[in-house]
Amino acid sequence: MKTVEQWFDEYGESHRNPLNKLVHWVCVPLITFSVLGMLWALHPLVAAVVLGLALAFYVVLSWQLALVMALQGLVMLWILHLMPVVFWPCVAIFVVAWIGQFIGHHVEGKKPSFFKDVQFLLIGPAWLMGFVFRRLGWRY
Repeated sequence: MKTVEQWFDEYGESHRNPLNKLVHWVCVPLITFSVLGMLWALHPLVAAVVLGLALAFYVVLSWQLALVMALQGLVMLWILHLMPVVFWPCVAIFVVAWIGQFIGHHVEGKKPSFFKDVQFLLIGPAWLMGFVFRRLGWRY
């Protein structure tokens, strides 16, 4: 299995353009939130189980990243719990955020990484958190 650094390096190859990076800072968390939201609309337990499976993947890469990703996921689930209507707003967020992602990759001139390996859908949020870790001087 690849190390977290290997995943981040490979993901970073198609995320060098400053505009594409900015789009990812906005759209990746929105996509994560919207997917959790659509799952929440099915049943909160479904969202929690899927989040747990994603966290298991993160633990294999880095327990430190997994811990922060768990906190982020719990905040998202808490926000979803507070929302009176979840499904349709999350569908709209999902569609708009993916349009943004594809615009960012068009500017970048490279396909999204998940076309190569679907696991990159989980790497994107962790890759952003990796920037936060490095900025704070934390190890992952």
